[in-house]
Amino acid sequence: MTVIKNSDIIIKNENHYQYLHLFISIMNNFNLSALSPGKNSIIDHVEDFSSPDPIANRLRDLGFVPGETVKVIAFGPFGANPIAVQIGSTRFALRRSEAQRVILHSNS
Repeated sequence: MTVIKNSDIIIKNENHYQYLHLFISIMNNFNLSALSPGKNSIIDHVEDFSSPDPIANRLRDLGFVPGETVKVIAFGPFGANPIAVQIGSTRFALRRSEAQRVILHSNS
């Protein structure tokens, strides 16, 4: 369990490094599902939610790799699923859970 209070991080878990890394990642980056339609950003990495993560591996195979520019085209009508995104001239429809694996640079 991680407790965040007044910018102090109190870590109570055996996997404290993993939680600290996740916290730092959240503070500096955001995921593809949070990008507004019509906006571009640069992919930082694709995060594995499990080990192994076949969905994250497939996203990497499709071209979701660090340094690539990605653009959100539109969100679906119900619960914002699916999300239409574009990398280069290729468009993809991703579930929100899949888009959450794609971590973007916050300063782009």
